Amino acid sequence: MIAGLIGTPSVSSTDPRLDMGNREVIELLAGWLDTLGFRVETLPVDAARGKFNLIGTLGAGSGGLVLAGHTDTVPWDEHRWHHDPFRLTEANARLYGLGTSDMKSFLALALEAARGLDPRTLKQPLVILATADEETSMAGARTLEAKGTPPGRYAIIGEPTGMRPVRMHKGMMMEAIHIEGRSGHSSDPALGESALEAMHRVIGELLAWRTELQAANRDAAFAVPFPTLNLGHIHGGDNPNRICGACELQLDLRPLPDMDVDALRSTLQERVRAALQDTAVQVRFGALFEGVPAMQTDPNSKIICAAEALTGHPAGAVAFGTEGPHLNRLGTETVVLGPGDIAQAHQPDEFLALDRVEPMVALLKKFIRRFCIDG
Repeated sequence: MIAGLIGTPSVSSTDPRLDMGNREVIELLAGWLDTLGFRVETLPVDAARGKFNLIGTLGAGSGGLVLAGHTDTVPWDEHRWHHDPFRLTEANARLYGLGTSDMKSFLALALEAARGLDPRTLKQPLVILATADEETSMAGARTLEAKGTPPGRYAIIGEPTGMRPVRMHKGMMMEAIHIEGRSGHSSDPALGESALEAMHRVIGELLAWRTELQAANRDAAFAVPFPTLNLGHIHGGDNPNRICGACELQLDLRPLPDMDVDALRSTLQERVRAALQDTAVQVRFGALFEGVPAMQTDPNSKIICAAEALTGHPAGAVAFGTEGPHLNRLGTETVVLGPGDIAQAHQPDEFLALDRVEPMVALLKKFIRRFCIDG
């Protein structure tokens, strides 16, 4: 199953030239789930672009356990891979391929853990959830949330955590600030309105705001215990002897739990406008990425307590984002727990260590017994 998933490309990308649908991956999963006795529902996310979610259910009831994963991968740097990214290769006690760690393999391991289950023995249902476009827009998770029906009472998202449970992660938003000035000959500043100099004001204001945010918001559970704001890309002007007529800054902001992405976006815009209020430039804003809210599952949730007991590790916090916040907002209490490692994600020669495969299947079987069979 892992070989089949890795061998079926399903790249999602903000670049339309690289973007692919995930229909073939969904069809593979649907066939395997049907063979195992699951009721399978395929839900369109963006059917015109071949994007779908899948929900497979074994058993019945209002609670149950969801084993969840996204079916897409990031693009790949072909010239930097030593193995074919779309052919599962076993070498060095590892399984190489695009999506082995992040995170197609988890879906295969989830199905393996469900093999042989008799739905008549389940007090609560087991659900396999596979989503689209996690790596770009979270469209699959957003579609699921918009539907408003929780897929189950508890969920495990199999993102790469090294088999250690995670209950918190930061949020993320990416914004563009575009300033329109007026170009002119550089010999006379009165002939134009420099967008670049106006952006200098904006950058100063953003750095001051960052200092305030970091002073007011701390959480020692994170390796970087404060929100980050990175000024990642700037471009403007076209020649040194012309007053810069337009300038754009792109930034990435990663808030802690309890910091609202929409409120942060509103504050950012207010502060930028205030910094430019006595200038003649025009400013507009654009969301490069709508944003992922931070995740925070109650430490006393049954799924968190079970994950800590079964793994022997306390539930921690990570900086990368997942679909967990969307499941939590549906009322599905979620832990992030998978066999891969984040250090291999989005990297050439991505791999999953072979010695994680059987332990992860055994761990998932314990979760299934606890939440679906023992009730």
